Amino acid sequence: QVQLVESGGGTVQAGGSLRLSCTASGRTFSTSTMGWFRRAPGKEREFVAAIYIFWSASSTDYADSVKDRFTISRDNAKNTLYLQMNRLKPEDTAEYFCAASGGRTGRLPAPHEYAYWGQGTQVTVSS
Repeated sequence: QVQLVESGGGTVQAGGSLRLSCTASGRTFSTSTMGWFRRAPGKEREFVAAIYIFWSASSTDYADSVKDRFTISRDNAKNTLYLQMNRLKPEDTAEYFCAASGGRTGRLPAPHEYAYWGQGTQVTVSS
């Protein structure tokens, strides 16, 4: 059974940093696209970042709202995905979810393109 488990959420002041982790079990995702999404209260789930293989090299993609502040990475040996979040803003407050694609590859910014999801971890940024 595939499981994705997020950790690292919490409450931080604006301008601070947090690092989210997502550990996968049940299968490896070293060649799969993995991503982070978030859902703020009253809003739809939105794409945050993705890491994928493009022309045999690791590539990343970010939502404009987090570009230059967030960094997605993964450690294939640990089957773990990370999201380093710097210069956090109150509008980053949301529940954050990691996701892994099944057979799909590429950038994959849409939630329906992912087959596996974690349970979410709350990030709250106070002003």
